[in-house]
Amino acid sequence: MTDKGDRVGDGYGRALGAALRRAPSTLRRDLWTTARDPLPRLTWFGRLPHGHLVLLAVFAGVAKMAEYSEAMNGLSAPVELLVILQAASLVLALSRPVPAWWLSTLSLILTAEIADTTVGPDLLWPWSMWGIVVHTFVVLLLALRVPPLVTAVTFLLTVLSGLGSTAVPSDIAHNEDLAGGTLAFAIAAVVGASLRLSRVARNKLVEQEVLTAEERAMRTVLEERGRIARELHDVVAHHMSVISIQAQVAPHLVENPSEELRENLAGIRQNAVEALTELRRVLGVLRAEDPAADSVRHTPQPTLDRLDELLDNVRATGLSVDNATRGERRRLAPGVELSAYRIVQEALSNAMRHAPGAPVRVETGYLTTGLTLRITNAPATRPVDPAALPLSPGLGHGLLGMRERTAMLGGELVTGPTADGGYEVAATLPLDTPKDGT
Repeated sequence: MTDKGDRVGDGYGRALGAALRRAPSTLRRDLWTTARDPLPRLTWFGRLPHGHLVLLAVFAGVAKMAEYSEAMNGLSAPVELLVILQAASLVLALSRPVPAWWLSTLSLILTAEIADTTVGPDLLWPWSMWGIVVHTFVVLLLALRVPPLVTAVTFLLTVLSGLGSTAVPSDIAHNEDLAGGTLAFAIAAVVGASLRLSRVARNKLVEQEVLTAEERAMRTVLEERGRIARELHDVVAHHMSVISIQAQVAPHLVENPSEELRENLAGIRQNAVEALTELRRVLGVLRAEDPAADSVRHTPQPTLDRLDELLDNVRATGLSVDNATRGERRRLAPGVELSAYRIVQEALSNAMRHAPGAPVRVETGYLTTGLTLRITNAPATRPVDPAALPLSPGLGHGLLGMRERTAMLGGELVTGPTADGGYEVAATLPLDTPKDGT
């Protein structure tokens, strides 16, 4: 345990050391940039705060000019330009927060230096009241969009610039008040950094939810495909077994079979046995991974011959089901029969869960080009029971399972609400009728 703890501690130490070594270059990159980073629209207020900040910049610029004009008995051109530039920095902070902070900070420093010999104790020093207001909002807008470390460094640089201005000897007594401005800047930095961290956490949560939903959807698809593969494995394994048995029995049904016939039938049986072995080796693992597989491993997969039995079971639950068949009913390929049965089963289960009490109609059409299925239900006649269970515990994932089965056969599936408020599932499956005797 001690060795493991030491290794973990060493790992953290190396990571911390690497982070500290990268810090100077990271800060240099983040602080020396003109990259555009516009303030996003707010969910409820849109760009209304943006307009308010522009109005604040104009008002603060006018108020700061009046402030210095009264303290200096008239504005000099350099001070007037610096006041305008600091007011403009608040507008610039809406799109480029880092350059805006540099512009506001330099404006504060240069204004204090230029007005040092002409501003008396009637004005706060080295930051005027309106200078503090503008810079506070600039710091807030900066903290909303840069990492907390960058926010802390900019706050420290701002305070150091104020200390540097007050450290220069002056012949005029000033109303020095670094504490008030420092407190305002600190509050803006903390609030902005907190809001940014909260926003980043929410964004990461949303991203994680999206990834989780995508992974859940993919897992659902894989589960459904695995279930379909298990069912088809049973169907194919059954037919391969029949082929093997028929090839073994066939020589005994012919009087004096030729050696060539015996060899061909033996080859057919051997190929069937090998194919069956490979099939079980590749797909049999799907059965082993299914906890419910042992109870249904030897249960024959259903076909449309059991459709009437399925409808009778549904009617026994109290659901009104009407059945209609068009065309000549005939035997289809096992995969088509199984998929058609499951699609009807899934549609009936969905109707029982989402439209309780609604009558259901099942239409089956045997055409020359395909098998059509149409399952429709009327609107629900009573509230949906959240605890309603599927028609059978062996069912898949509703519409997803229907789509997977239809796509597997190269068919088409259309689902959606009907004009009367009910729901319809319509599927077309291509036919592959097996030859007689196979």
